[in-house]
Amino acid sequence: MLRVVIEAIILGIVQGVAEFAPISSSAHLIIVPWLFRWDNPALNGLAFDVALHLGTLAAVFIYFRHDLWALVQAGLQSIAQRRIGGDFNRKLAWLLVLATIPAVIVGFFLEDVIDATFHANGTDIPTTIMLLIALMMAGFGLIMFLVEKWARHNRSLDEVTTVDATAIGLAQTLALFPGVSRSGSTITAGMALGFRRDVAARFSFLLSVPVTFGAGMKSLLEILEQWQAGTLASNDLAVFLVGIVSAGVSGYLCIHFLLRYLRTRSTMIFVVYRWAVAALVLIVALWRA
Repeated sequence: MLRVVIEAIILGIVQGVAEFAPISSSAHLIIVPWLFRWDNPALNGLAFDVALHLGTLAAVFIYFRHDLWALVQAGLQSIAQRRIGGDFNRKLAWLLVLATIPAVIVGFFLEDVIDATFHANGTDIPTTIMLLIALMMAGFGLIMFLVEKWARHNRSLDEVTTVDATAIGLAQTLALFPGVSRSGSTITAGMALGFRRDVAARFSFLLSVPVTFGAGMKSLLEILEQWQAGTLASNDLAVFLVGIVSAGVSGYLCIHFLLRYLRTRSTMIFVVYRWAVAALVLIVALWRA
């Protein structure tokens, strides 16, 4: 039991950090168990994955609680008064809704196919799949590198337009593929549009709320069905709680760190990290093959 708890803590920390740092949490939640051959079914199923995402969702809610409450109030007021006017929070609330739509549409059609491709084999993952993940980690790292070098990094949050929100929302759909990263795709898109790094990160983190919340509620319904069918062990609940707490705490700290770090520094450290992880996965996959 102790080993499972330790693995749950490690995976929670991995999820919390990789959900917000532009390094792909979905890829890391595949790579880490595969690398160390962790095969405990309690950690490889849908329920634990949902627990980790609920932890990071809680981190965003807590960290941005004042911003989110202001956005909800502004959105409701705009509906009641049927106008946005010059209110920045009203504008931002609807831009976040607009940016969420592409991910909802694409996820509806492709999520099951991608899950079956990348998540159906536990830790016994075909070499071709791991090589594909390594390729996406390295390839998107190259895109981040080029954007970092060529982008202007001078626009502020109040300059976001409907075109910007749509473009960032379309970029977010790429996060369905492990190795791309939701935060990576949206932060990179924001920088490509000329926004400051910390501004792109803030918009990305706020944008994570509706997508993560919607996906979490959908998965919770599936877990409830498993519970009612008796296929979900009650002993696993303690492990899920550990995952939620570790993901939430590490996620909160990661958000705090990134918003400060990206005010004065580039994303190059994440580019190098991506290439290093891609090389490691490539070497291990070919060696095991």
